[in-house]
Amino acid sequence: MFIDRAVVRVTAGTGGSGASSFARFKYKPKGGPDGGDGGSGGSVYLRGDANLATLLDYRYRNAWKAERGEHGRGKTQTGASSADVYLPVPPGTIVRDAETGETLGEVLHAGDTIRVATGGRGGRGNARFATSTHQAPREWEPGEEGESRSIELVLKLIADVGLVGEPNAGKSTLLSVLSAARPKIADYPFTTLEPNLGVVGLSGHRSFVLADIPGIIEGAHQGKGLGLRFLQHVERTRVLAYLVPLDSPDPDLVYQGLRHEIAVYSEALAAKPHVVLLTKRDLLAAGDPIPTLAAPDAAGILAVSSVAGTGLEEVKEYLWKFVAEAKAQDAPVEAWQREEET
Repeated sequence: MFIDRAVVRVTAGTGGSGASSFARFKYKPKGGPDGGDGGSGGSVYLRGDANLATLLDYRYRNAWKAERGEHGRGKTQTGASSADVYLPVPPGTIVRDAETGETLGEVLHAGDTIRVATGGRGGRGNARFATSTHQAPREWEPGEEGESRSIELVLKLIADVGLVGEPNAGKSTLLSVLSAARPKIADYPFTTLEPNLGVVGLSGHRSFVLADIPGIIEGAHQGKGLGLRFLQHVERTRVLAYLVPLDSPDPDLVYQGLRHEIAVYSEALAAKPHVVLLTKRDLLAAGDPIPTLAAPDAAGILAVSSVAGTGLEEVKEYLWKFVAEAKAQDAPVEAWQREEET
């Protein structure tokens, strides 16, 4: 089951209370205040886990709580702080405050951590309040309450190439022949009900990640069909591949329609580099020329047949080079962002 949204209640641990105690030793009956401080409560963090692909775990458990810190003790012993709680999420997860909608952060890579609830500070024991004029204080502080909030987790899959097309354009079939992924394939619309990822392998240990999302129809940006829910999963792709079937009555109209829906959903997504793949090439009669397509913004136009296997190697090599160029262009920006963060 593919789950890309979840609302979770996270509660950090309360700090331990300080102790009010006085030293009582043999030969020293009035040793003065020796109450220790309380320990800090545990905080709650999100941490990227490369082994996860969905937010399914949070469908069955939607409340997470860290333990409180231990109370202080006599002999100025500080209570133990509670361990932090780390919630594993797949890379590409955005976390927002469920009540205010404020974005708290993004987990982009495995190992990235975001603190979503801060543990309470431990209270001070009475030993902290001793002064030259107040030598026997009985004051102590309770621990601070841990932060508690509801957070919304939204997963946006990270892939190199995102396949965009109408229902039955051949996206799932192409994914299945280019990679080891086995998406559901059938001859009716909206066969794909959830995004699928596949790793495309080439010679020389080269590879790239391909993402297939449910078909886009007119009005997808307004919630029609399944497009609106899953368009978020191509936002993080480096490049897009628009699939236009050659058996469509007007390939140009199909391409322009897809471009329109993407642009209305997100201008930044529409500005990503893209290529056009003319699918179902095997339906053309032998010797017939491949129809032309008006796509001046596309980096290239290739024809492919997933069923007959025509043009597959050419498409794999082309997409790999296309992705490599996009990564090279993004590298200076990513390096600059890392320097700013440090």
